[in-house]
Amino acid sequence: MKLRLKIWRQKNTESKGYFEEYSVEADEHMSFLEMLDVLNEQLIHEKKEPVVFEHDCREGICGACSMVINGRPHGPMQGTTTCQLHMRSFKSGDTIAIEPFRARSFPVLKDLAVDRSAFDAIIQSGGYISVNTGQAPDGNAIPVEKDLATKSMDAAECIGCGACVAACPNGSAMLFTSAKVAHLGLLPQGQIEHTRRVKHMVETMDKEGFGMCSNTGACEAECPKEISIENIAMMNRSYMGSIFGGQ
Repeated sequence: MKLRLKIWRQKNTESKGYFEEYSVEADEHMSFLEMLDVLNEQLIHEKKEPVVFEHDCREGICGACSMVINGRPHGPMQGTTTCQLHMRSFKSGDTIAIEPFRARSFPVLKDLAVDRSAFDAIIQSGGYISVNTGQAPDGNAIPVEKDLATKSMDAAECIGCGACVAACPNGSAMLFTSAKVAHLGLLPQGQIEHTRRVKHMVETMDKEGFGMCSNTGACEAECPKEISIENIAMMNRSYMGSIFGGQ
């Protein structure tokens, strides 16, 4: 299949970016990143600078393959990361626009790679349990109600890719932050630090320049792990309790 690509090229954070067009031949069984590999091999052969993009596991786990494809974070498929997207989702002759995630808190490093260290700051402010538990306890040592365990594990599926931020008109990180708050706060081990955790993480989220929730639901729609916006409501309740509860 022959494709026309319009790819965002940007030398660094301070430089002005632009779209550059390329032609590439790909197989429908290739993943989207494999197609970009083919393009880069072509560019290197032509003594041109390859396109910079992030990747690691290529299995939909790490969240590194963050890019906007034809206006949608991670592309057209629901519940799918860029690395899990295959070229059979496109037709020969298609024009595909590829650009980095757009958000003030995700400055472009180069081409399609962005700096998502703002997420790291949120996690460092409280996204952990500080109790030293030693070796892993037996799975049945602490009884956990099944519905809470299920909701916690659903929230824990968040891979921190940033698609929610890229999809939000306000560049909000509420879905990411609430997922991290929920997957710890719903379990007994996380309850002790829950009030302090949610307060610190929300305050760090604001400090890092993320916008407020836009209430459009775009974050949930574009999330490759389909994290529920119910987590945002839970985090808001917890945050208000931490403020007015005086803790």
